[in-house]
Amino acid sequence: MTAQNRPDRLRLSDKLEISRVLTGLWQVADIEKNGDTIDPEAGADWLDAYAQRGFDTFDMADHYGSAEIIAGRLLARGGAPRPLAFTKWCPMPGPMTRDVVRAGVEDRLTRLGVDCVDLLQFHWWSFKHAAWLDALHELAEMRSEGLIAEIGVTNFDSAHLQIALSDGVPLLTNQVSFSLVDRRAANQLSDLCAATDAKLLAYGTLCGGFLSDRWLAQAEPKDIPDWSKMKYKRFIDVTGGWEAFQGILSAANTIAQKHNISISNVATRWVLEHPAVAGVIVGARLGERVHTDDNQQLFSFALDREDHDRLDEAFSATRQVPGDCGDEYRKPPFLTASGDLSHHLDSMPMLHKATDAPHRAGGRQVLSGSKWEDIAGYARAQKIGNRILVSGTTATAGADRVVAINDAGAQTTYTIDKILAALETLGASVEDVVRTRIYVVDEADVEAVSRAHGLYFCDIKPANTLIVVAGLIGGYRVEIEVEAVSNDL
Repeated sequence: MTAQNRPDRLRLSDKLEISRVLTGLWQVADIEKNGDTIDPEAGADWLDAYAQRGFDTFDMADHYGSAEIIAGRLLARGGAPRPLAFTKWCPMPGPMTRDVVRAGVEDRLTRLGVDCVDLLQFHWWSFKHAAWLDALHELAEMRSEGLIAEIGVTNFDSAHLQIALSDGVPLLTNQVSFSLVDRRAANQLSDLCAATDAKLLAYGTLCGGFLSDRWLAQAEPKDIPDWSKMKYKRFIDVTGGWEAFQGILSAANTIAQKHNISISNVATRWVLEHPAVAGVIVGARLGERVHTDDNQQLFSFALDREDHDRLDEAFSATRQVPGDCGDEYRKPPFLTASGDLSHHLDSMPMLHKATDAPHRAGGRQVLSGSKWEDIAGYARAQKIGNRILVSGTTATAGADRVVAINDAGAQTTYTIDKILAALETLGASVEDVVRTRIYVVDEADVEAVSRAHGLYFCDIKPANTLIVVAGLIGGYRVEIEVEAVSNDL
């Protein structure tokens, strides 16, 4: 039986055939948080036990303790079929030059002890720092050289995944949270996957173990000892609290009894059955708990209409997690293990630096480095008192490359990110925007542009003007200028 007709395996690309249940190694960092590291050979033995049961696709990251080293020891043993090691590179925002990107990937190659990373997944903390797209294009170049088999991203929302795909980056996957509690990925992100070749790798499908028989009809926990549960308890709280969560568990339990399986099987199967999902990532606590027997039950049943209706009824008593996928790492409410990440984000370098504005006492300005600022004599943004004016801005990467040349919606998102970066440099934010002016060249783009604008300003509702013009210099589809006022400046 080939991967094409085996429900537990998937031919993800010409280069990768994966187990649809990936083994996640994020808990290695939790096990090692007190300074004691896992013996690499013992860790490789534990991974090998998963591989022997068919769970031969492992997911890790540069910051998951020694997970890459452990996986590398397993890969060094050889054997067939060869296990797959998917890892992530999560750099701090900054210039993503060729040397910076290559150094990040080469570190992954060294720790894994391989010549080619099976799937290199890229995470970016703040889209206001536009270098993320430069990094993806450098990764694409390394893919063409054979140093990376495939490229993915992690915690990208639908708007920024669309930018990358529209700009020609050969992204295969986006790894995001997806569960009975967090159903955001079933919305715009799944729609985008349906329209492209991208697939989702879902993590958090068991909410750190909360979606299991163990927590059915149990009191709300007060003391949570591990990072994973701390994170997913926040998801439970924001979607309606412990009572609403127990409603989901109860519905899943009824389904589990009907099929003679576990609640965890129901929760994982629900995610696996979404067309956009290539695989689910189930965490492994190496040397402590193994769930391979339970996970092998996932492909012995399917959810029927009655099962879905029962779950939908339980969902109706809950709220959706706010925002889009990945927002929990970039904006309130910060649904992470450590909670509020604003201090972390505030410590990151900004895209620009503000300088005093000549000939204007007390004024400040932002220069982006474009050659046209000196040729034409203008600044990206000017601050006068508590007012900030941002010049007409386009979706330009680097010196003069047009981003997503055929996608006005993607250009709008990229452009607004650049505008917000200029505002941030001058101490303002999206909430301070009081007017936007948009120029488009094709009336057919108005809806896509407006929807992208609405992702940022739907709640703020600044004054807005949208004008269809005969053309924009450079072949752009959209240009935007902004005014902001802040009493805190």
